[in-house]
Amino acid sequence: MKIHEYQAKELLARYGLPIPPGSVAATPDEARAAAAAIGGTVVVKAQVLVGGRGKAGGVKLAATPDEAAAQAAEILGMDIKGITVQRVLVAQAVDIATEIYLGVILDRTAKAITIMASAEGGVEIEEVARETPEKIHRVHVHPLAGYADYQGRKLAFDIGIPPQLSRDFAAIVRALVQALVDNDGELVEINPLVITQEGAIQCIDAKINLDDNALYRHKDLAALRDLDEEEPAERAAREAGLSFVKLDGTIGCVVNGAGLAMATMDTIKLSGGSPANFLDIGGGARAESVENALKIILDDPNVTAVLFNIFGGITRCDEVARGIVSALPSLARRVPMVVRLVGTNQEEGRAILREAGLVAADTMQAASQEVVRVAAAPQGAGS
Repeated sequence: MKIHEYQAKELLARYGLPIPPGSVAATPDEARAAAAAIGGTVVVKAQVLVGGRGKAGGVKLAATPDEAAAQAAEILGMDIKGITVQRVLVAQAVDIATEIYLGVILDRTAKAITIMASAEGGVEIEEVARETPEKIHRVHVHPLAGYADYQGRKLAFDIGIPPQLSRDFAAIVRALVQALVDNDGELVEINPLVITQEGAIQCIDAKINLDDNALYRHKDLAALRDLDEEEPAERAAREAGLSFVKLDGTIGCVVNGAGLAMATMDTIKLSGGSPANFLDIGGGARAESVENALKIILDDPNVTAVLFNIFGGITRCDEVARGIVSALPSLARRVPMVVRLVGTNQEEGRAILREAGLVAADTMQAASQEVVRVAAAPQGAGS
């Protein structure tokens, strides 16, 4: 789960990070009041959960409260990568001498928390990694021993932080690591972390991604979710207890188990098709879950066929079949469906499908090849 910059800064401020004063505004008048309270030059920043705000015109300086209101009026309502700006952050502007990238991630490959730092701050870290990967310095936090301040000081040396600021930098790194651990984060990022002309370190941007699966431990953080910026299908899936990620293809996938779902998408690609989603109905899914999954998938107008790939262990094949059949009358539209049922109660499940005029495939490869075929067929030509 992503949270907005202003929310991330509020969270990180609890850990003592040096963050310039600022407040969020939803109207030009609120932006004017915020700028007046801060005093001096401010920066007005669009609050959206996508990158590229500056290039889109969503970050502007304002020298007076009236100018801040005018800039907010321009930014509010702006479309940035398909998202409408509903709030801006009005923050104190700083006189920047140096920009630095600093991020802490949960690194599955390293099986540790990884701290990344680069002197190339203020740009997307992916761009730096692609063009000049040697400029990104990494250290791993020991899973048991935890973070040590010498690691932060080493990073400071590696990226050219002035010696007199190395301890301040190390303290910021420690705070970011602690914030990641305390809040079950996947990413905590400051880009840019700046050194001002006066020689102080300031965090002028912040990004935090949280682990959705740990939100039950953090009710306060779960409340920060911005429903307006979520894919409607992903929101509906979460409310139905389904794991769902929307993709760009044309073949909807309903699968039980994350590993099988990944394998199913790979098999579709190998067969010449393109999956429209990742969807895991989970172990022990009942007919209602299958029905909900099918409705969510068919809300995507790009979907021209659906593949059910069910390996019945805890999940019963007959329950899945009942879910498919019960969903059919209420669907807003019909597309060809290919079903593979293997495992617990597979014969009962296949019998239910036959009665409804649906045929189950015997293997995953055969099912994938068939769904690719019917997805590419003219409308109404599928089975």
